[in-house]
Amino acid sequence: MRVLITASGGGHTGYAVSLAQRLYGRAELLFIISSGDSWTRSKVERYGEVVEVPKPRGPRDSFIKLLLHIPRAFFKSIGSVPKDFDVFISSGSNHSVPPAIVAWLKGLRIYNIESSVRFTRPSLSARWLRPFSYVTVLQWEEQKKIHSSGKVYGPLYELPEYEPINKGYILVTGGTYGHRLLFDAVSKLELDNVVLQTGRVDPEPYVKNHPEWIIFRFDPDFSKWLAGAEVVITHFGKTAIDSVLSYRKPTIIVLNPEWRYTVGEKDAEILAKKLNAVLLKQITPSNIIQAIEEVKKRKLPTYPDGAMKLADEILKQ
Repeated sequence: MRVLITASGGGHTGYAVSLAQRLYGRAELLFIISSGDSWTRSKVERYGEVVEVPKPRGPRDSFIKLLLHIPRAFFKSIGSVPKDFDVFISSGSNHSVPPAIVAWLKGLRIYNIESSVRFTRPSLSARWLRPFSYVTVLQWEEQKKIHSSGKVYGPLYELPEYEPINKGYILVTGGTYGHRLLFDAVSKLELDNVVLQTGRVDPEPYVKNHPEWIIFRFDPDFSKWLAGAEVVITHFGKTAIDSVLSYRKPTIIVLNPEWRYTVGEKDAEILAKKLNAVLLKQITPSNIIQAIEEVKKRKLPTYPDGAMKLADEILKQ
């Protein structure tokens, strides 16, 4: 079995890694990543070969940018998608759309993953790829409301790479693009033991104000920081799912109002309920302190391994 997987950055790369962990050694894997995404490359290259295709639009970019850049992505995909593979797995994001359609034209079977944070309306990528898909992969029963023909597998979360322990620090992360409003609010707190991952937000102001903190933009070995945290504070995305389901960490989800073109408050409320996480809507230092104390009291849920169920099904084709 030869399987092609898009790894489109952020949580989408997380879905790709989740499946790669269950398919590794059982299938030949090839990954399509966004051009220049060194973090994603470091995450997936241990499982298979990697090729690059440009990503038409980021989460802060307008729809106009998508229309302008998508022809180049299609052109690059034509040469990047081999026809002698069996299955194409779209991990989501507009980055996955051009190679998925090219793969369909070349006769590959398409598995189209809907994001784990979508409940009230489908993502554009999942909706666009629905007509080309053998299966639209859903991670929650609630997603049947937005994809009536989809199939529920369960959440796709990464296998833990480290034994979860409590080293007493607060892990604050905004994902690939960062979360400046959250970082600024945490920076005003008198917390000594903080690990801060800033992503594309400049870390220097936080390094200057808090030399006692551990601060970095990216770490390909990010799982070790999840494994050692006492509490995780993160943006609304897949990190929250891995924090709870992979590493069993009390988790606070903080919406990022700068992400205008992604998902909204109702989706965050549903995900927080499923993870028994605290959802922080008003980003203030006092609210963050209250959320930390509250989340430590909550019991963590468990769910079936959706990535293993999907991997097993793919290998049976």
